[in-house]
Amino acid sequence: MTTQTVQSNDSASITQAHYFHSFFYFSQLLKRSVCMGNNKKKVGKVADLVFRLVDPFPDAVGIIVHHGGGRPDELIPWEKIIKIEDRGIFYAPAENGQPYPKFVDQSGWLLLNEHLMGRTILDIDGRRVEVVNDVHLLQAGGKLFIVHVDLSFNGFLRKWGVDKYIFLKDNLIPWKYVQPLSMEDTGAKDSMTLSLTREQIRDLPGEDLADALEELTGNEQQAVFSALDSEKAAEVLTEAEPRAQRQLVANLRKEKARSIITEMSVPQLVALFSVLSHDQMSSMMELVPKEEAEKIRALLDQDETVARSLMSALYVAVPEHTTAGELLHKLRASEYELDAIPYIYIVADDNRLIGVVDLREIVLSTPEAVLGQLMTAPVVTVPDIEIAEEIADLFEKYNYHMLPVVDADDHLIGVVHYDDIMKGLTARPN
Repeated sequence: MTTQTVQSNDSASITQAHYFHSFFYFSQLLKRSVCMGNNKKKVGKVADLVFRLVDPFPDAVGIIVHHGGGRPDELIPWEKIIKIEDRGIFYAPAENGQPYPKFVDQSGWLLLNEHLMGRTILDIDGRRVEVVNDVHLLQAGGKLFIVHVDLSFNGFLRKWGVDKYIFLKDNLIPWKYVQPLSMEDTGAKDSMTLSLTREQIRDLPGEDLADALEELTGNEQQAVFSALDSEKAAEVLTEAEPRAQRQLVANLRKEKARSIITEMSVPQLVALFSVLSHDQMSSMMELVPKEEAEKIRALLDQDETVARSLMSALYVAVPEHTTAGELLHKLRASEYELDAIPYIYIVADDNRLIGVVDLREIVLSTPEAVLGQLMTAPVVTVPDIEIAEEIADLFEKYNYHMLPVVDADDHLIGVVHYDDIMKGLTARPN
């Protein structure tokens, strides 16, 4: 279950054909012209979209059309929508030739503009996370569904018709994680909450849930993880990537951590502790029964080839404000072989790794291009205590020529080259 960014083709017609499906955004429809039949004459504009709250995705009831000039608004049933184009939304007139009825709120109905747009997302503990700037919709099988909310600034730009300036990725949160606090109070509330029921969680494999957690930001990640029972939390913690494991452990309450540990085997705990910082490992070890703790320490003390013993200083790291021209000048004046440094790492003032840029992209860019704008983030990293076999798995998964090595605080301390890790594994005794 991962969050996907899907760009809609707004210039194409969106029709009601049952075989047709398309993703698009509410901001693209709000205030769009509305026309009756095939008449190109505007009769009103979109004031809101009405949805029925059903599982797994709310589906559209209809479009509220504002006519102006003292004429009452109409609720056009969704099944009467013929097509949606750049020039307008076209609908079939009522059989009796009369206007459609006014919108009258009903239990279980949701208005996108009134109830979702601009509302604050809260996590389970009630902390503010982000604001809903747009709603991501799927038209399929003759119906329209809510599939995500967009927390990125892109929704704001689309709303005001300046989406040509969009260059950031959308920040889409799956609808099943987002619910209004109370539908009875929706009109009065100014916020929603992230939610994931235990029934939904129980049906997800630990590996899939771990992948989903890794797609979420800090507060969202902790909100979902805190909703897991101890057995499922242990399963997810075992399946998560090392960076996510450290993040999840860092915010665990002592009682919750103790209950999770009881659900994990000694080998699983060894694997977890091996990627934690010293302080994290010490705190967690205090919660392990004495006999198991002794076994874990013995296994951790065994000699393993880890990243810090394999890493190299053959890499280049620069601040994010460095330009492409400045970097290339620096490289030409150095003794580096360009084929030995395929990637340039971007670091903060405290040497914390924040991004990476492919050297080929820098060579092809303009001299004025700022690396902080070219970089990819987050970066696939290797913890300094990662064992060689796990590092080899990362190389196989991502096909990189080298991987950066970081400490527990994400400070860049070296790199591991593909050739070196392969040599290290070959040299090890069976």
